Amino acid sequence: MQIPKKELKERITRFRDQMNGSVPDWDTAIIIGKINLYYFTGTKQDGLLIVRRDDSAVYWVYRSYERACSESLFPDIRPMNSFREAAAATPGISETAYLETSVVPYAMIKRLQKYFPFTRIKSLDSQISYLRSVKSPLELGLMEQSGQIHRHVYEDLVPDLLKEGMSETDLAGAIYSVLLREGHQGTTHFSMFEAEIPVGQVAFGESSIYPTNFNGPGGNYGMSPAVPFLGNRKRLLKRGDLVFIDVGCGVEGYHTDKTITYMFGEAAPDEAIVLQRKCEEIEICIARKLKPGAIPSQIYESIIGSLSPDFLKNFMGFEEQQVHFLGHAIGLTVDENPVIAKGFDGPLQEGMVFAIEPKKGIPHFGMVGIENTFVVTAEGGRSITGNKPGLCVV
Repeated sequence: MQIPKKELKERITRFRDQMNGSVPDWDTAIIIGKINLYYFTGTKQDGLLIVRRDDSAVYWVYRSYERACSESLFPDIRPMNSFREAAAATPGISETAYLETSVVPYAMIKRLQKYFPFTRIKSLDSQISYLRSVKSPLELGLMEQSGQIHRHVYEDLVPDLLKEGMSETDLAGAIYSVLLREGHQGTTHFSMFEAEIPVGQVAFGESSIYPTNFNGPGGNYGMSPAVPFLGNRKRLLKRGDLVFIDVGCGVEGYHTDKTITYMFGEAAPDEAIVLQRKCEEIEICIARKLKPGAIPSQIYESIIGSLSPDFLKNFMGFEEQQVHFLGHAIGLTVDENPVIAKGFDGPLQEGMVFAIEPKKGIPHFGMVGIENTFVVTAEGGRSITGNKPGLCVV
């Protein structure tokens, strides 16, 4: 897929408008992160996108220039063998440059400063994050495709994959294979520093509440201390197990997020069913509030304030693993801003997309709950990943 030239132009124009409004004295922005390069140019080739206040924007490509020209309709793509060439063709840069400070490593900054004259660095992360949070019709269309795959695989195909005696790793591999067959792009991207979850969290029973370094409510033993994700080879599925699946899906770079729970072979205990249904009610309540003008922090406070102290214990994580959000924006990465949490006080806009994930840990049982991906509309959040309730017996 080639992102249309008109769309790429609109993204650069919106970026300049955002920079002019938030930092009026800016002169030069240098974009290096692969995901942001894809957003602005339509390809992920190694290079630099230099955007100037004076209405020039050049994508300098180290490798591969040929592929960049084949994949991208960006109007000004130039080859380079070194930053020296890009610097020589970009005169008048002031002493301050704006970079993705959460992405670009220090060594890369020093390489840039060897050739470019800037001595001070300021961040443009919040400006790009804001732009990416509001999806265009093209982006929403891709997320709709991802959501359709997600729903079909989770709700229609996964039950037939569950076999007594299979390991968590077996199930993770089977789900991944089916997702690929149905159109999944093959990987999920995170903005979280060094977040490595190629498939997601697949867990049986208490595995789903085991501590993890991932900033989310679910848990997972993982393959080993070196690979603390994907699933565990030794944890085998048996009758009466909770099955917890939180795996991302994506199409042409754009993701959806979905969590579903099953019971294998027999019904869940009454307590688990009650708590699961409560999580589903919370998801519906949050979704109704996803309207333009709503404030994420207020949504969070209203929901948390409505829950009893007993329910809040082990809500959104087990014991010390509780997280302090109810959902997160999603798009080119799974974990985008804004977040349904304290501190996010900007109003929602139509076209934003959120993964809403109320979950609760149960001692000696596992993590119940739900997650679906919703588009912000005037009528409230519209799910694009289905709405099947959890703890269905398989």
